[in-house]
Amino acid sequence: MKSPRLLISASPHLAAPDSTPTIMWSVVASLAPTVGASIYFFGPSALLVLLAACAGALLTERSFAGMRPLRDGSAAITGLLLGLTLPPGIPLWMAFVGGAFGIGFGKLVFGGLGQNVFNPALLGRAFLQAAFPVAMTTWPAASTSWWSLRGDNLAWPLMSPQLADGATGATPLGLMKFEQTDTALSQLVLGSTPGSLGETSAVLILLGGIFLALRGHLEWRIPASIFLTVALFATGLHLLDGERYPDALFMLFSGGLMLGAVYMATDMVTSPVTHLGCWVFGVGIGLLVVVIRVWGGLAEGVMYSILLLNALVPFINRATQPRVFGTPARKPAS
Repeated sequence: MKSPRLLISASPHLAAPDSTPTIMWSVVASLAPTVGASIYFFGPSALLVLLAACAGALLTERSFAGMRPLRDGSAAITGLLLGLTLPPGIPLWMAFVGGAFGIGFGKLVFGGLGQNVFNPALLGRAFLQAAFPVAMTTWPAASTSWWSLRGDNLAWPLMSPQLADGATGATPLGLMKFEQTDTALSQLVLGSTPGSLGETSAVLILLGGIFLALRGHLEWRIPASIFLTVALFATGLHLLDGERYPDALFMLFSGGLMLGAVYMATDMVTSPVTHLGCWVFGVGIGLLVVVIRVWGGLAEGVMYSILLLNALVPFINRATQPRVFGTPARKPAS
């Protein structure tokens, strides 16, 4: 029997060269230098926190979705990104719970991969921020020994932390916001400051983003619009009052802006699908980051900015849909 000359099938009609697992594991590979830098700066505590967050994400995915979804790498990305947003001294059971919450309530309840509204890693961090605010804002100071733990990693669940007051430090954003103390740009770029694991090396994060963009696995318009908005907004404020408001370079290289803009805001599921929508999305995140950092009660605002704009993605997509080829332009409502 001869095969039909015309085959009619459902869209899409063009096959992409890369599969979902290929894209996901490429993202994991691009994070390897940043993970290595975090372990270099924070010692074994960084490795333990990352492993605990990944274990919570992977075990939850395995328990409720089986092995097949586990192989696509999305749960591993959630665990890694969540771990990179956590302090090095956080108890391991909290990191595990955060990974489980991110997968369970940030992904599986929406129907699995491709259906979630919010970035699962950031949703897991938001839960930890609300449930354990002290642990999430305790930043151990630099240790004299690489092998020593940086905090209460081995604390039992629901037990009080034992970290001494003298062993804690402040992040560059906290020093600037509450003490008006600046931090050297070289320290910000290299990441040799107290903070989350992902505040380790802006250079490595940017190189990872460039690698993904060249492979077509990252929408470059989103981080570009975030960085441009933050730089312009911060520069304007700095020109108004240089003693009160930090300059653009400080805003760009401090905190979790690099990690959030390159790896979390660009999540393919929770970001806009149109080019114009990506610019609108990035500008909104950049504006909120500066507003929260300068006038909010928290020193950092990347997490809340991305989550708030995640909720607006369906509306951004609808408002920025391009005109279908061959159809007349829509007339404004009278």
